[in-house]
Formats: sequence, C-alpha cells, structure tokens
Amino acid sequence: MVEIELDGQKVEIAPGSMIMHAAEKAGTYIPHFCYHKKLSIAANCRMCLVDVEKAPKPMPACATPVTQGMIVRTKSDKAIKAQQSVMEFLLINHPLDCPICDQGGECQLQDLAVGYGAGASRYEEEKRVVFHKDVGPLISMEEMSRCIHCTRCVRFGQEVAGAMELGMSHRGEHAEIETFIGDTVDSELSGNMIDICPVGALTSKPFRYSARTWELSRRKSVSPHDSTGANLIVQVKNHKVMRVVPFENEAVNECWIADRDRFSYESLDSADRLTAPMLKQGGEWKTVDWQTALEYVANGLRQVKGDHGASAIGLLASPHSTLEELALAGALVRGLGSENIDSRLRHADFGNAAAAGAARWLGMPIADLSSLQRVLVVGSNLRKDHPLFAQRIRQAARHGAQVNALIAADQDWALPRKNTLIADSSVWVRALAGVAVAVAAEKGVQAPVAAESSDEAKAIAKSLMGGERKAILLGNAAAHHEKAASLLALANWIAQQTGAQVGYLTEAANTVGAQLMGAVPGQGGLNATQMLGQSLKALILLNTEPVDDSAAGVAGLDTAGMVVTLSPFQTNMDISDVLLPIAPFSETSGSFVNAEGRLQSFHAVVRPLGETRPAWKVLRVLGNLLSLSGFDADSSQAVLTSVLPGVKHGDLVGAARLSNADVGAGAAAADQRPATVAPCVAAIYQLDSLVRRATSLQLTRDAKATAQSGVLA
Repeated sequence: MVEIELDGQKVEIAPGSMIMHAAEKAGTYIPHFCYHKKLSIAANCRMCLVDVEKAPKPMPACATPVTQGMIVRTKSDKAIKAQQSVMEFLLINHPLDCPICDQGGECQLQDLAVGYGAGASRYEEEKRVVFHKDVGPLISMEEMSRCIHCTRCVRFGQEVAGAMELGMSHRGEHAEIETFIGDTVDSELSGNMIDICPVGALTSKPFRYSARTWELSRRKSVSPHDSTGANLIVQVKNHKVMRVVPFENEAVNECWIADRDRFSYESLDSADRLTAPMLKQGGEWKTVDWQTALEYVANGLRQVKGDHGASAIGLLASPHSTLEELALAGALVRGLGSENIDSRLRHADFGNAAAAGAARWLGMPIADLSSLQRVLVVGSNLRKDHPLFAQRIRQAARHGAQVNALIAADQDWALPRKNTLIADSSVWVRALAGVAVAVAAEKGVQAPVAAESSDEAKAIAKSLMGGERKAILLGNAAAHHEKAASLLALANWIAQQTGAQVGYLTEAANTVGAQLMGAVPGQGGLNATQMLGQSLKALILLNTEPVDDSAAGVAGLDTAGMVVTLSPFQTNMDISDVLLPIAPFSETSGSFVNAEGRLQSFHAVVRPLGETRPAWKVLRVLGNLLSLSGFDADSSQAVLTSVLPGVKHGDLVGAARLSNADVGAGAAAADQRPATVAPCVAAIYQLDSLVRRATSLQLTRDAKATAQSGVLA
C-alpha cells in the first residue's frame, strides 16, 4: 500500500491508483466531468486539477498516480484557481440556456458552475453552434452545443456496451461527438449514455420536456423483465411514471440498466390498458363491476369442477409475475384439486425440472461473471437475451477471459469470442457431445458418449481446460430446447471434468421464483403445451399472452368452456370470456427472485389505474369466494412470509433451494438424435407484455428487425 497525505489526512491506497481514487476512499470530493469510476481515464476536462507539492503546476487528480509520501491539496488557492480557470474555459462556448435545458436541475456543469464559475465572462466572442443529430428513438442529441467533450458516452460505448457507436471528430472548438456516418445508436444499453452525460447534450427522447427533476418523486423498484433483477429508481409525477433510471447495486446491476428496463414504462399508460373488469356476453364485451366479474369466475370454476372434475381446470402464469401472485395462483388451482399449473410457457422438454421446491439457476453470484476466466455459452444470443450479463462477461473478456459459444447462427455479442461452434439447434446435443469427447481426450478419461469432435469442439475443450474460474452457461434457447435435459447432462459432465460451474441464464425476472413457488405441474398435472393443446374446460391466464408467450399457440382454447385473463392490458380478447385488470409492477407490491437466487421486494410507485387491482388481491378474493383455505393474507408481505419464511429483501434464498443437477441417467443417456422443433425464444423487445407495448422500444432497430422476421427469434 502507498500512503499519501490528502488535505492533511493520511490515506493508504493500492499502488497504481490515482489521486482521485484516494480522494474517493477518503470521502473528499474533487470536482470532475470526464472521470467515471466505471470507465477508463481520459483526463479530458481538467476540472479535477489539484495542488501536488513539488509539482510545477496543478495536476489532474484522475490521471496522476499516487507515490509514497505524496502531499496533495484539493482546496488550496492554487487548486481552486486552476479549477476556476478550467470552468471559465468550459463556459466560453456553452449556451446560457439553463432555464430551457432538459437537464436543468440535475446538471453536473450547472452545479459546479455555481461553485467555480465567475459572475460574468471575459469572453464576448460569438458562441459556437453544433448541429443536432438524430440517433434513434431513445436518445436525443438536439442540443449538442452543450457538449463539453468529456467523451464519457464514447468510452461507455467502447468499454461497457462493447460497440463504439459515438466518437469525437475534429479538434478545438470544432470538435463534435457524432456517429460519423449518420447511423443511429442501437446498443441495448444505450440509455446509460443519458445518465453519464454530465450536461444536457444527451437526454432521454421519450422523457424530453415532460417534467422538471424537482417535480419528480423518486421510488425504488425492481425490473420485471429479464433475470438480472436490475434495481431501479422510478420517478413519478401526478401518479404517473415519468422516467426510470438505475439504482446502484454492485452485486446485481452495478450502475447500469438495459434499455428495456429504462423505457418500458411507456406501456404503463398505453391505450391498451385494461381499467375495468369485462365480460363477453353474446360475443360482445361488456364492462362490469368487480363483484360481478369475480362471482362469474368463481361460479364458473365450481361448475366446471362439478361437471368435469378438477382436472379440467388449468392455469398458465407468466414468469414475470411476482412470487406472491404465483404462490396464490398455485394455492388456488391446487385448492380446487388440480395440478394443472405451469409458468414454463416456451419450454419443450418439461422433464428437465429441478426437484420439487428447488429451481434451476445461474449457478454463481451475478458479480462473479465479471471475473470468469473461461466461459462456454450454450444456446443464447447473450447480448440481446441478457444485456447486463453480457456486460459482465464483456468486462471479463477485457481482462483476458476466453469466451466460447455453441449457437445456431453467428451473432454479434459486442465482445471477443475465442471459439464459436455454429450448429443448427436440432443437433446441439451432438455438438456438445463432441465437446465432451474432446475434453475426455484432453484429460485421458473415458468419454460419457460416442461422438465426433469438430475442430471447434476441440478448441473449446482446450480452452475450458485452462484458467481457474470457469462457467458453462445455458441460455434461453438451451432451456427451451426439446432436448434440454441432455444438454444439461453433458454440460454437467464437462463442468465436472474441467472444474467449471454450470448455470442457467434464466429467461424472466421471476423464472427462479416461479419454480420455487411450485408454478409447475404436480403429479399427473398438465404442462403448458398440454394445457394449450387440449380442451380444458376452464383456463386461467395470469399475466400471459399465449400467442406471443408460448410455442404451442392457442388451438386448444377454442373449445374451452371458460378462459379467464388476468392482465394489465386488453389482450387475449379472441379467446377469453373474462378480463380482469391487474396491476403491473409499478402499481403493486411484490417480490422477484433473480437468476442468482436473490430475493428482491418492491412497493407500488403509483396508485392503480382505474379499477385495476393487484393480482395477489384478486386471487385472494377468488380463493375466498371458492371457500379455499390459505387465502387470508392481508398484505403481499404476509404472503411472502408464509412461502419464504426467514428470507428478507436482498437475501439469497439458499443453496438447498437451487439445483442444476441432472435428471435421469446423466450424460451417458444424452439423446443425440436431432430435435424436431426449434427452441422458442423471445426477441429482445418481445419478451413480455410491457416491452411489447413500449412505443419507443418498438421503434428501435432491434424491434424493427424482429417485426420483419417474426415475433420469436
């Protein structure tokens, strides 16, 4: 450790650290613009000039390494005058339009100008004007005259998002941040550029000019989309969600969120919102009160059970539903005597399930993805399926990790891949068996199966034999594969031989939680495909749209006696008999369990729209109308406590509840025959009902590409 003196305080810091790092450790604030703790050092802005004893001039704190015995003063006259001079230069060309700037009130330049700016400028020359740019539906670059060339956005694209979509051209007062060829900014993490921009140059296009920062209430929440469980700050005005930004949590999402976490809030006030219960009478939809709708559903379920038995009743639940909703949904169906409940809407191999009460999971803490040295990803478009996991693995690759892939088509992951084995999804088992055989040859052990190893398979095996921290990660396509159990068995064998961990990236915000809550069929119960393909007499759809969420379609629902949809939106209208408006994540309290098994609870940030009610309350009332036991909880917290006792917000649910163990006879029983159907995987902006209705997200290049090729990718 190196010891320096900072403003009279002794600070110990690791060799190679900068003065800025020592200041952060000591809790001393040094003004800055270009420095960001997650980005490389650029030393562009010079705002962090400090007084270093024996140095001939002020030195930039972000780019000056510490040395033993160094004496630094951040508040001496020399440092303050240097910082004031830099501020004067920054403001020479900066427009004086704070009252109309969309960044007003949360602008770093505005804040520091108060402390370091002069009351008047000595420069009277005409200010420069930079022409605005159109870079897509998410980021506004309408006021690039405000840019101070800190290059945070450029470095973010290069280092975090993995794609250099912005760069700086020209020099001096002619310098501009631009895309060079008039292209758009299309990264799935692009919205983070808005957060890290210290001025009003990059702003949110959907939020633009809709509210001032001091008008907004800020409330914590959790993303309901992919399995990262990104922590959010939801900003609210007049009981309406106006903006979503990240809440920093190093263990989960660091200080980043994906664009679908940031911009999906647009759907919360879409024209599709269902605001009152509806019944279909004579082929026409009628708005009714809650009492009428719930009694209709309860009477219908009683009649179906009496006439056809409980096995004629089923429930399909979205894995984006909360733990509390899934727990009560399971209690409702099983209370009626049926085991027909499933949340694995896109699966094809329903035999590949963890033991009762356990769940498939990531196999390691999310934060450990950043420090892996060897990775094999099987069946995932990593960048689009899990943007924040991809960002973690991208950081590992920047530090020398070898990333290998078994995928169906060459994809741009915006990170370097060491080896890529491209094989049609129908023969993934055979391809992974080839890797297993190559590993066996490398180790001189008996292979579990007989298979041919391609050159790529041998290269992947050799890669996995090196390094210390290793993982084999099964993506959404591998989880939904017709031979998912064989893929898992082979992955486990390879991991055992190479010292790697095996994990599922897991698809949805609550895929792990749904398994823990038993949202899978019990003994004799029908799975999701069977429920949609057979003629059940009553089917409840909890927050799901089978046309978009399932590979099976809705052919079996045409003859169903009663289909009940619980959704925030007017959906499933062709197949449903009852629509019950339930609250999206912003209007209800609840909990998710993310891919690493971390329980995260959240509260409603706005009041329910119209007659919307939280789904857990709707299910509780239905249970009471049907005289079922276990429906007496008066809060979502009470439901959570009853199903996950002793587990609190932020806790991991425990290893006993998480398992990626094989089913059946293991790798030796891997079925290498070609699969008959391709895995059903949702595209990035078709994952759930919220992102499908977010206007700006549907205008992105990714969404347009999906629209041209079909909903499922």
